[in-house]
Amino acid sequence: MPVIKLIDGLNEFVGRVLSVVAILFAGIIIYDVFMRYALGQPTRWAFDVTKQLYGFYFVMLGGYALRHQAHVRVDLLTARMGPGLRRWVELAGYAIFFFPFAWIFASRSWDFAMTSWRQGELTYGAVQLPVYPLKMAMFVAACLLLIQGVSEALKLILNRSPKPEPHDVG
Repeated sequence: MPVIKLIDGLNEFVGRVLSVVAILFAGIIIYDVFMRYALGQPTRWAFDVTKQLYGFYFVMLGGYALRHQAHVRVDLLTARMGPGLRRWVELAGYAIFFFPFAWIFASRSWDFAMTSWRQGELTYGAVQLPVYPLKMAMFVAACLLLIQGVSEALKLILNRSPKPEPHDVG
């Protein structure tokens, strides 16, 4: 189905592009540690920048994680169900829990981002950085998560959902 391929492809692309942010994030931390301990000249901006980059990185990968079934799942009941019943229970979970949460996340994060933008909100750390880009990223992430939920629900309806792999939690 083209819409499933489009949504999955978009979240896959976002996840792969954001891997560059992880490299940037690590580079800034290494730079700050080097400046602090090797040269005795800590940076004033690195902590605030890495804190915002980490928040951006963490929130933006929700849709990518859902695409790869990497979210925490409680399979105590569904593990004992047959595949057909499991599909319907998972679909009901999307309808009852996921979609309302994702909609609230998207609508509230939009409100937060617009309020932050209008106020010119800044961080209160050693370096004052604008907050609205991170809050706008929350809105984009909520939308990516919401549309990935649509893709996953369609896969369940069409019986195309990959069987979730059990993950080691220990």
